[in-house]
Formats: sequence, structure tokens, C-alpha cells
Amino acid sequence: MSDLKNAFCEACQADAPKVTDEELAEFMKQLPDWAVISEPLKDAYVLQLKRVFKFKNFKEAMAFSNRLAELAEAEGHHPGIFTEWGKVTVTWWSHSIKGLHKNDFVMAVKTDELFA
Repeated sequence: MSDLKNAFCEACQADAPKVTDEELAEFMKQLPDWAVISEPLKDAYVLQLKRVFKFKNFKEAMAFSNRLAELAEAEGHHPGIFTEWGKVTVTWWSHSIKGLHKNDFVMAVKTDELFA
């Protein structure tokens, strides 16, 4: 299984495969601070990656959100970002396939690196 730290996002089309259960288990070993959640979307549930990042204040949380937005724009893959006083909640999932693609895990690793 690939090392996510050395991976790059690839173009993701509507017919791209979602991660398999085996890939999901392997990728999650590399992302111990992230959780897999199931969120409703229209008439189905969609798997997403979620992590809450903690900060000393709103200004630091907002600065992280802005850096993450720049990273997402550069990669062409965009997360859900919810910024509050002292924390930022980030969710990654691939809208085009309505689920998790390897790109989401790659971006989760990049998000962790941005936080570090």
C-alpha cells in the first residue's frame, strides 16, 4: 500500500473508484487523528474524513483555515472547513464520486503537515 506522504492528487472523474475497505483500513493507519464519518447527502450517506484542529484563539484558527484554502486551491481539491473560536473542523471527501477517493487521504496528510 502506498505511503500517503509521498503521493499526489490525481484528476478524479465521476467514474473514479472509491477506496476499497482494504485501502480504507490501510490509509487510516497513516491518519490516526482522523475519523471516518457517514454524512447524509440527498437520499444516501457519504463517507468523509473528519478532524478537528485546536488553536489558542480565533485568529490562529482563521489563519490555518486560510492556509488550508490556499493549499486546496493549489491542489484543485477542496474540503469542508468550519472555523470557530479555537478550532477548525476539516472534512475531506470527493464530491464527484460521492465518497472517499485516495485524493482525500493524500489531502488529509497534507492538512496534518500544514498544521504541524
